[in-house]
Amino acid sequence: MKIAIPVAGGRLSVHFAHVEEFALFDVDKENKTIVGQETYPAPEDHSPGALPKWLIDNEVTMVIVYGMGSRAIAILEQKGIKVLTGAPSEEPEIIVQSYLSGTLEFGDNFCEH
Repeated sequence: MKIAIPVAGGRLSVHFAHVEEFALFDVDKENKTIVGQETYPAPEDHSPGALPKWLIDNEVTMVIVYGMGSRAIAILEQKGIKVLTGAPSEEPEIIVQSYLSGTLEFGDNFCEH
């Protein structure tokens, strides 16, 4: 499983589509461990469908975000990428470790789109 976290200033970004970078985590969900982590600059192409393609090309199976519009959620889920919204703006590794341990608390999906 590979989880993507949109990052700005070293923390989960509140703006999914316009971020500095993405932290990608390879995880072993069964053993609840992070087995790899890489950070990539966000793609420069913001045309419709570009970000889902970039995520798929990087073998992402889940994104954890602060907020995301319903249309973007639908597009990603149609591509087989699970979307979890309402995550706190914490350091990406803390978010993933909390998710794996079952302690990540989610709030509302804060998005105006």
